[in-house]
Amino acid sequence: MPELDFKVTGIEPAAHGLTPLLNFTLEVAATPATQAIHSVILQAQIHIQATQRRYDPAEKKKLTDLFGPPDRWGDTLRARLWALTSTTVRPFTGATTATLTVPCSFDLNVAATKYFYALEEGEVPLLFLFSGTIFYENDDGQLQVQQISWNKECPFRLPVKAWKDLMDHHYPNMAWLPLHREVFERLYAYRLAHGDTSWEQTIEKLLPAVEEAEVLP
Repeated sequence: MPELDFKVTGIEPAAHGLTPLLNFTLEVAATPATQAIHSVILQAQIHIQATQRRYDPAEKKKLTDLFGPPDRWGDTLRARLWALTSTTVRPFTGATTATLTVPCSFDLNVAATKYFYALEEGEVPLLFLFSGTIFYENDDGQLQVQQISWNKECPFRLPVKAWKDLMDHHYPNMAWLPLHREVFERLYAYRLAHGDTSWEQTIEKLLPAVEEAEVLP
């Protein structure tokens, strides 16, 4: 029976994605190397290993929204599921490569987006966990089916710059802030009443009062 091992070897943005997509290059190696694999239906869980990197003061401040105050991080800073993805691996003998495509969101209500957005530089430690089905022939030429072992996994360190560049490409100089509809309607009514021509103009009018209130004793 064949055994498969996995290694993420690279990453790049989808060249013509209409939405933000990151393509992870996955190396798949079979043991024994002479075993012909007809195909593999592969699923992957991708977890952010948040405890496996350091955070500067600015990052800690932003991550309070996700993990709470840093003095509580001993209890709250833990791995988070980022994405579920899948692919079909083409026929191969020995080793081959495949692509795992991961959609990326710029919705700051999403925990993973909050995490990526808070980071200034460096890398994001990821852990890929694999499952799925292997199709191959035995020595008699009969098609066999085997499940991928539950303990198949591999680490990868995603450059923060790769995520930020992807967002800058799709949303240049912008950020998304989803609002409850009732709050949006109130803000929209304010904009119409004041004749503002953009949402930036509306927010700029509201911010001074908030900033002044913050500095008052």
